[in-house]
Amino acid sequence: MRAVVQRVAEASVRVDGREVARIGRGFLVLAGFSRADTPATIAWTARKVASLRVFEDQSGRMALSLEAVDGHVLIVSQFTLYGDVGKGARPSFDDSAPPDAARALYDDFVAALRAALPERVHTGEFQAAMQVSLVNDGPVTILVEKEAP
Repeated sequence: MRAVVQRVAEASVRVDGREVARIGRGFLVLAGFSRADTPATIAWTARKVASLRVFEDQSGRMALSLEAVDGHVLIVSQFTLYGDVGKGARPSFDDSAPPDAARALYDDFVAALRAALPERVHTGEFQAAMQVSLVNDGPVTILVEKEAP
């Protein structure tokens, strides 16, 4: 699993012209799933995202967690995170989980984050064409990746 975690001042998702989710301070998480992902890789990634300490404390040091700053998470599924451009200019998505498997992994990831961060997790719409808006804070972008065994 790959999760691109962006620290944001705000973020939102629109589908077909309607806003489906909006957060203030927190994380926008672009989540991609591979064919090899297991429940263990999903659980590990969710724990890692929930516990990241990338918000600045009073001394300007990245030391505070999402919970410490009363932040929220907006999760957006992004199968293109497994796009491979090693050969040619058109990406291959052979390593991306197929839609049905990806949906189950996505649901597990959302559930794990909701268990760790009750009332703080919001989502886009799986497999929808989404317009994502964000205001990066920093910017701070962290790649959280766990290779499946």
